[in-house]
Amino acid sequence: MITAHLPAGYITGRAFARSGPILWAALLGGIFPDLDLIWFYFIDNRALHHHHYWVHVPAFWATLAGVSLPIIACRVRRFLPAVLGFFAAIALHLVLDTLAGDIKWLWPWSDDMVSLISVPASHPHWILNFILHPVFVAELAIWAVALFLWRRTKLEES
Repeated sequence: MITAHLPAGYITGRAFARSGPILWAALLGGIFPDLDLIWFYFIDNRALHHHHYWVHVPAFWATLAGVSLPIIACRVRRFLPAVLGFFAAIALHLVLDTLAGDIKWLWPWSDDMVSLISVPASHPHWILNFILHPVFVAELAIWAVALFLWRRTKLEES
């Protein structure tokens, strides 16, 4: 996925709430794993693809959720829905990245990267390879659903 993580976070958040902290947490979770692009471009000098970093490893998020959710449920229960929205959006981010990217779903047992579709390098720039591949229709569909939900909310509010 290139552009659909934020609208996918919006769709995830809307599954829980129309507005407020849950929606904002899901929006943040939808893009949070890609904040590693800052490291990728400005510090690592693109030495290692950013899907190899810890924020793109499902076992990291499963461990973090497994530790933090019970603590939040016991100590600050009012934050639980927003934190669940955050983790749900991160999970969707990783699933969407698996569509045409590589994710270490089997780590720590294997360093193998899992991808459902391989996008061949048939164009001079990697972005063209993705936007001209049929898998880009999935991104457009996610945008369409998010825009539909957003527009419907605006119409209901007016």
